[in-house]
Amino acid sequence: MVTPLEVVHINGVGWYEETAQPQGIWRLSLVTYGKCVYWVNGDKQIMQKGELLLIPGGVPYYGKSIPTVTHTQIVILLKQDEAGGLPALEQHHALWHRPGCYELLHQRMKSIQQQWEERPSYYVMMSQALLMEVLIYINRELDRGVISPEKHRYVERMKRYIEQHYREKVTKEELGDEIGKSPNYAAALFKSITNQTISQYVHDQRMKRALYLLTESQLSIQEIAEFLGYRDLSYFYRVFKRLMGSPPSDLLQERPPVV
Repeated sequence: MVTPLEVVHINGVGWYEETAQPQGIWRLSLVTYGKCVYWVNGDKQIMQKGELLLIPGGVPYYGKSIPTVTHTQIVILLKQDEAGGLPALEQHHALWHRPGCYELLHQRMKSIQQQWEERPSYYVMMSQALLMEVLIYINRELDRGVISPEKHRYVERMKRYIEQHYREKVTKEELGDEIGKSPNYAAALFKSITNQTISQYVHDQRMKRALYLLTESQLSIQEIAEFLGYRDLSYFYRVFKRLMGSPPSDLLQERPPVV
């Protein structure tokens, strides 16, 4: 079992940190916006959105913002309570990785951050479960080996296509056309790299917009569902609750007052 000890959201242009964690304490960082720079054991690594760094205890490092460049990262300090069969936590050197399933990792780590800030009942157990899921995704990718730059480019093109057409029904045929490959190849590649099906990724993109519209607009839930491509309101409710953990109506109270 792995346990988070501290969860920090770094945001801004003035961040600087220099230390080495105690033995047995790992530092996991996921850059979620912009760029920053790390030196680990004297090796320089410029980190940008979508990249992670896992530093074992006892390894000296320092990191800082790049002047005038805003960046954000989620940092989790963690310990492994017992031998858990996770190769990434058995190394004695830092691990830099560009995960294909970045969106999943980001979502899970944001949930850990939220649990840590709000501290609901059983928040430690929930954080442990989410963190274990994050580390399993990372280790699965490491087991498969380095993802080729070409495959990364194909998947990024498919992601961009989905982000531009998420309100529509996105098919594997369309994604195959987008990257110049067969539909089955496109669907299999997308699943193998992102750990999500095309449909799951489309729903995730829709839910991101739903969260914004539910809290920042004055549209009704019916109007939001239709805008996002859901003709059946009850289906929208089911998808939202399954992915977000609560019904969309719970977020209406967070809307700004009408002036």
